[in-house]
This record gives sequence, C-alpha cells and structure tokens, in this order.
Amino acid sequence: MTNPIALVLAILIVLALGLDLILFGSGHVVFLGKKLFQFLEWLAFWR
Repeated sequence: MTNPIALVLAILIVLALGLDLILFGSGHVVFLGKKLFQFLEWLAFWR
C-alpha cells in the first residue's frame, strides 16, 4: 500500500466517524470501540 492510498483511506475513515458522530451520536462509536478491543484480545490469543 502506498502512502497516498493510506492517506486517502485514513481521511475516509475519519470522515465516516465524524459523520456518524454528527448524525447518530457517540453510542455507536463506543460500542464499536469495545468490540474492536475484544476482537484484538481474541486475535492476540491466537497469535
């Protein structure tokens, strides 16, 4: 992955999270953050 592609993907992710916060509040982001950390712990176990 080249740097420009990574930069575009990062900008898209930040914009999507910002739009989600504006339209729906922060409840979804907190839920996804918790699930992400659970998934990372599960993934680290299988490493």
